[in-house]
Amino acid sequence: MSTVAAPKKISPLLAAYLTSLAAHPLRTKAITTSVLQFLQEVLATHLAGERAPRVSKDAPAYAHALAAAKINPKAYKMALYGFCVSAPLGHTLVGLVQKLFAGKTSLAAKIGQLLLGNLVVAPIQVAVYLTFTAIINGARSVDDVAKTLKAGFFKALQVTWMTLPLTMVIAQRYLAPELWVPFINLVQFCTGTYFNTKLKKIRMAMEAKAKKDEEEKKE
Repeated sequence: MSTVAAPKKISPLLAAYLTSLAAHPLRTKAITTSVLQFLQEVLATHLAGERAPRVSKDAPAYAHALAAAKINPKAYKMALYGFCVSAPLGHTLVGLVQKLFAGKTSLAAKIGQLLLGNLVVAPIQVAVYLTFTAIINGARSVDDVAKTLKAGFFKALQVTWMTLPLTMVIAQRYLAPELWVPFINLVQFCTGTYFNTKLKKIRMAMEAKAKKDEEEKKE
């Protein structure tokens, strides 16, 4: 008598997320990215050692709580960036690559897809991310943005090239398929927090240097 293995049970919350992802991929990705970008900004603010926003003594209790948690307008701007820019851009670029190689399973096609993702898609996403992050963190000119790109572009790209293939290998080898998307989101959240923290430190160093130069000129 043959027996059929019962399907593995997954969390109802995860099941609902995967169902939403299948039915409404762009909307689900946009909401997910928005939330993760918000949390990433708050965490990076703490890690970089940025000062908490000042609030008046007579401000409401919630305002003091937000200030203590270092939740400032930048976090909301990063959430908006995630929803309106990052998620749609990633969805479009990855979708184009998938359409270009749809139905192609040869080794050459797999290598071509990998190269296109790493040499075209990843640089675009990194450049856009660094540009918007620089602006949100205080860049006020094209030169400020260019300095941020120069300081972080290749480092971010190198980490992307190293982590993305490794992430896929780990997911495919050790995780159930339904856990791939959450796992990839977690890895991207960690790497994004790291680079946002680095950018904040670079920005603070640039501001400190500019302030010091200005003081020296006055003397």
